[in-house]
Amino acid sequence: MDIEERVLVTGAGGFIGHRLVRRLLHDGVDTVCLLRYTSSGRHGLLDTLPKSLRSGYRAVLGDLRDPAAVAEAAEGCGTILHLGALIGIPYSYRSPGEVLEVNAGGTLNILNAARKTGAHVVVTSTSEVYGTARTVPITEDHPLGAQSPYAASKIAADQLALSFHRTYGVPATILRPFNTYGPGQSQRAVIPTIMVQALRSDRIELGSLEPRRDFLYVDDTVAGFLAAMRTRAAVGRVVQLGTGEDVSIGELADMVQEVLGTSLPVVSTGERRRPPKSEVMRLIASPGRAAELLGWRPETDLRQGLEATARWFRSLGERLTHRGYVL
Repeated sequence: MDIEERVLVTGAGGFIGHRLVRRLLHDGVDTVCLLRYTSSGRHGLLDTLPKSLRSGYRAVLGDLRDPAAVAEAAEGCGTILHLGALIGIPYSYRSPGEVLEVNAGGTLNILNAARKTGAHVVVTSTSEVYGTARTVPITEDHPLGAQSPYAASKIAADQLALSFHRTYGVPATILRPFNTYGPGQSQRAVIPTIMVQALRSDRIELGSLEPRRDFLYVDDTVAGFLAAMRTRAAVGRVVQLGTGEDVSIGELADMVQEVLGTSLPVVSTGERRRPPKSEVMRLIASPGRAAELLGWRPETDLRQGLEATARWFRSLGERLTHRGYVL
């Protein structure tokens, strides 16, 4: 990809988004960030970028559900990295309509903008679209089986992107990361939940300890996005990003405590459990297609990634409380 090409990142103030923007700016890419307006004027985790990079991107304030805001942000962009979404699975139980509007409706607005401009769109999917694995490892051809409104909204977004490619020729790639983790992640995700409690509580409360997940370090996820945007080999295709290895939540809690040097009781509590038929028991990627089409392979094993994440949490000092962290 010519580094002079302008790139739009949606969800740029989020966990993966801000790391991706940082890398784009470091590489000299002209970067536009679509950010949801807040009265505080904050740009999410983009505010944590080094001062030398904070003035390097152009911010467009708006909502993915607003076609005009999306069109403004996409103007002149040859690539759209679409990460913006409502990602909370528990929230999707309470507000499925809003989740569908943002995740599917917002993607529709992105695709309509790309249809006009010819931009290459990389749509961010999720391993949750598969539901509990029927065969392992999961390949891109595994049946889809939403077990939450969030997963259903992401299936809708993925299928819209593929349909726009087939119908209108929009160059769309579906990138499906498995469970990304690392510094800066919200405490609603399991690894920060474990680390915050291990460092600031007297026990670790989790939901079900039996589900198994394929955890991918955030820098490897970012590398996957960069690889996807720099090639058209995966246009019209779904490509997973994962390690091909999984671990149970209980085993993960033990690993985190080993890294942190703590030894607290781990308790499964009812209020942290998903509804019984909604719990996805096993997700494990098959990264072969990513290697074939993108030349991408993960470089960080789980132990290394947990150590890097733990260093970040420890660096927060007094900003880390039992309720989470303040940036």
